[in-house]
Amino acid sequence: MRVLIIKTSSLGDVVHTLPALTDAARAIPGIRFDWVVEEGFAEIPAWHPAVSQVIPVAIRRWRKHPLRTWRSGEWARFKRRLRETRYDLVIDAQGLLKSAWLTRYVSAPVAGLDRDSAREPLASRFYDRRFAVAKDQHALERVRQLFAKALGYTLPSGSGDYGLNRAAMMDAAAQPYLVFLHGTTWASKHWPEADWRALAERMDELGWAVRLPWGNETEKARAERIVSGLQHAAVLPKLNLAGVAKVIAGASACVSVDTGLGHLAAALDVPNISLYGPTLPGKVGAYGRSQIHLCASGPNAGSGDRDQPCFDGLGAERVGLELEALLLAPPGTL
Repeated sequence: MRVLIIKTSSLGDVVHTLPALTDAARAIPGIRFDWVVEEGFAEIPAWHPAVSQVIPVAIRRWRKHPLRTWRSGEWARFKRRLRETRYDLVIDAQGLLKSAWLTRYVSAPVAGLDRDSAREPLASRFYDRRFAVAKDQHALERVRQLFAKALGYTLPSGSGDYGLNRAAMMDAAAQPYLVFLHGTTWASKHWPEADWRALAERMDELGWAVRLPWGNETEKARAERIVSGLQHAAVLPKLNLAGVAKVIAGASACVSVDTGLGHLAAALDVPNISLYGPTLPGKVGAYGRSQIHLCASGPNAGSGDRDQPCFDGLGAERVGLELEALLLAPPGTL
């Protein structure tokens, strides 16, 4: 059986789709998946053993330059690639108009969420098979349920297996190290730099090596300030997503803000402390073993405000104590 998945973004949403593939591969021997995903995240689906082809799409870039996209033939080539393979089923795992629109170019039945379950109800009009999946649960579990219904198997118990081989992805390290995932998109999700610095100093005094990745010049400058003058802390060189994944896979533990790389740590089964201020972890938090969620306590905590930060009650002392306890915990006990 050959199935095409439409799940284009974001990084966390793409990661949350992986356990559904593991479920399906175990329930239906021989099933293979192709996956349409934003070009910036195209490395991730290829890490799952049930994925045959990754088909990059560039909706974000194409929207900015539609005429250039059409004239260059890039859009035409993308549509041809969708039509090259005969599929038994298409699953739109995103439930948005932009993802549903892409299903028009595939000659196969399309499955997706019904209008009461999809993030954008109009998307359900593009589907031949519509399924109800309750919204009041974690996004990862919703995708698992959609796949089980669309492909006709009983959803296995447990929290799901991302299907990634951490040991194969990690690089051998000379010494154990921690990773601080400090970059995020919303201004309000940034944990105060002074707290990052205090936490880095605390771990440096304990002799822990700390590594900080970065994705742009602003993040690089912040990382350099956080580690400045510390003996064991260092800013990583510029890395692509696969390179960052290798660093995360080899870490003893991570500390992260609400960011896609935090979800990647969970998928790689790396112990991780996630820090939540304006957002809450219930439906979209890092999901898996050894995942600790620390939430702010102020009046704006969980407000969803993209601009106003709120990390009351979530300072470096609290996070440091949690991190030390995590590092002392016997493997497999969290």
